[in-house]
This record gives sequence, structure tokens and C-alpha cells, in this order.
Amino acid sequence: MKLRRFFTVGLMLLVVTSFAQINITKNGIPVNTLNTAVPFLTIGPDARSGGMGDGGVATSPDANAMHYNPAKYAFIEDKMGFAISYTPWLRNLVNDINMAYVSYYMRFDDMQAMAFSLRYFSLGEIQFTDEQGAPLGTFNPNEFAIDGTYSRKLSDYLSLAVAGRFIYSNLTLGQTIQGVETKPGISVAADVALYWEKDVEWFKGMDAKFAWGMNISNIGQKISYTSSNIEQSFIPTNFRIGPRLTLALDDYNTLAFYGDINKLLVPTPPIYKSDSSGNPIPIPGTDQYEIAAGKNPDVSVITGMIQSWYDAPGVLVRDENDEIVYNEDGTAQVESGSAFKEELREFYYSIGTEYWYNEILAIRAGYFWEHASKGARQYATLGVGLRYNVFGLDFSYLIPTGGSVAQNPLQNTLRFSLLFNFDNLNKN
Repeated sequence: MKLRRFFTVGLMLLVVTSFAQINITKNGIPVNTLNTAVPFLTIGPDARSGGMGDGGVATSPDANAMHYNPAKYAFIEDKMGFAISYTPWLRNLVNDINMAYVSYYMRFDDMQAMAFSLRYFSLGEIQFTDEQGAPLGTFNPNEFAIDGTYSRKLSDYLSLAVAGRFIYSNLTLGQTIQGVETKPGISVAADVALYWEKDVEWFKGMDAKFAWGMNISNIGQKISYTSSNIEQSFIPTNFRIGPRLTLALDDYNTLAFYGDINKLLVPTPPIYKSDSSGNPIPIPGTDQYEIAAGKNPDVSVITGMIQSWYDAPGVLVRDENDEIVYNEDGTAQVESGSAFKEELREFYYSIGTEYWYNEILAIRAGYFWEHASKGARQYATLGVGLRYNVFGLDFSYLIPTGGSVAQNPLQNTLRFSLLFNFDNLNKN
């Protein structure tokens, strides 16, 4: 399909080229999104969290904890289990783009556990053509990540986990794009996570449980899609933190509330100086461009993680002719406080609630919010879960709330997860 071909070529150009920021506004707000390779690593893989605004850093432990917080595995009650999840993608446009997720965990004892997961993202069938439109064959671009983690309690209330990840992204089948020979992108990454939970007494002696979690995920090397390895892109290193409060209403009913705060730990694109034609001005003798405001994004992974907390360029000061006002040192003047405001806009949030009846039926709802200048993802979610004997089944549905400018690739689609609890199998 021509639509699919254009979609995939757009992905290729995004990851093969590294030129960044131009002045774009949406509803009067400057747009400056954070761009990374392999964005499929940020997609919530399971339907349970998908029904609660795609949050999960402190939700009660389950088989799919790897994506949100692998430290939760040390507190999981069952000894062994696995889950299979399926997520359609862009279902309103095509029917062969999807993500599958398989996870498995095993608890050794009351103090430690290990888990593995496989995430596979298929972009469907693509028809390649040359510049004259002659067919070059069909291809199925795909990406996958293989994870493993070890989680251990440090005390009765706190656990720590370290996870490793192998990432493979094959989008081009070695095609030459704009004279550049491409190859599959390969990277390795690690997660470091904490989880804390404790029984507490709530209002009027009501039994409750309070928990919080933190996870820094995808700490890893840059990825390249060119044979020369000159063009390298950051992978989506992410900081996630949030709490949970679970209330035992009575012997049969529980109600939990969750919240996640996220931030990508990658450099914010700067604003480059441009000539009269709007083209960036190169620095002689280098492959860099002159920066008007912000920080140089061509840095190491660790430097990029640190720099991501203070490198937003902000809003430039302009004169009556709409020309940028420069300081004596050649840098652009920035509106007071605008850089700090832009940094705050790079946080995105999830909130959710989950009601359980007798540990058999769950009803879920949530909301996800991201600032319009950083991607404008804003949507509500609904979900339901069933548990019976060995099996569990979760469904979730997404409802965009950002208007026509914030459509979502998961709108009007149903995600599902199938879970298996081997402890119940052994008991029966």
C-alpha cells in the first residue's frame, strides 16, 4: 500500500538523518519534541496498564512489570507465571502493524526473582521502489527487544532490580536512501529500578497499602542505521517515578489509585541560527551547526542524560521586525523563565484507578497527558480484567481527548493480555 510505504519511509528518514530543529508552532506554542530512535520501546505493552493511562511504576506486581518497574518482581506473590499481550497499531489506517509482548517470571524465594520478556514490533508489508517507481521487492520491517532482569529485596519493604536489554531494529533491508547505505540498528541497554511497599492504616482503621516506584530505563549506547556509523541517534532513556495507594474497602472489594511521572533523558533539540533562506548555518570545518539557544545535542549518552534536565532552549526574543535579538557573545536572547518552563513541559503524566471484586473482576480507568509542544498525547483509557483459576484476561480501550491535532495510533483499538499463573495450576 502506498500509505504504508510513505509511513515507513518517513520512519527511515527520521532515523537515518540527524538534522533537527526548525521553528514550528502549534496554536501559538513553539513545538520542540524530543526525538529518539526505536520509539517502540516506550509503548506500554500490556492491557492492564493500558487501561490505567499507561502507568505502572508502582502498580501491584504482575507478569508485565518488566516495562514499568522490574523491581516489583521481588514482591510478586505467585512463584511462576507468564503473559502474552497483543497491541494493534494504526488500526484506523492499516491492519498489519502491531506489537506482541511475551513475559515470564520466576520467584526463587521470598527475597529474589528473575524475569524475561520479548517485545516484537512489526511494521507490516512494505513495497520498496526506486526513484522512478520501479518495484524493488517487498519487505517486512520489524524491531524487537529481549530483556532479562534480576530483582531482590533489600529489606522487608524495599527492592532493587537491574535489567539488561538487547535491541534490534531492521527498517530498511539494507536499502540505499538519499545515497546513504543503511543497515539494521543494534544496541544494548540497562534499567535500574527501585520499589517500596508497606501495609498502612488508613482512615478510621481501614487496611491499606502504600507503594512507590522508580525506574530509569534504556540506559544504553546510541543506535545507527548507516554503514559508516556516523549518524547515531539516542535510544529513549526514560525516568519514571510514582506512588500507589490501595484501599481494602472490605473482604471482597479493593480500590487502588496510581500516578506516574515520566521524562525522557535525552537532549532537547536546540534552536539553530539560520540564514536569510531559513537554512542552518554550518560551523566551518565541522559537521555541526551554529546554535542560537540551547545545548549541543551531539554528546555522549551519560552527558545527554544529565544535560536533559537543563538544556531546553526556551522562547527567543524578537524585535519589531520579528528578527531574533542576539547578545554581544553571539547567543540569542531568551525570554525570562521560558527555558525552565520548557523543561517542565517535557514531563508527561499518567494517572489511573483500579477496582477489584473478590480478586476475580477488575474495572480500570486512567488518563495520560503530555504538553502540546512536546507531542500532545492526551487520552483517556478504560479497561477490564478477569481472573479465574489458572488464567487471566485483560482488555483496554483508548479514547483521544486532544482533538483532531492529537490523534493516537491506538484509538478505536482493543488491546488484550492473556496471563497464566502456574501456582494455581499446581494447586489444582
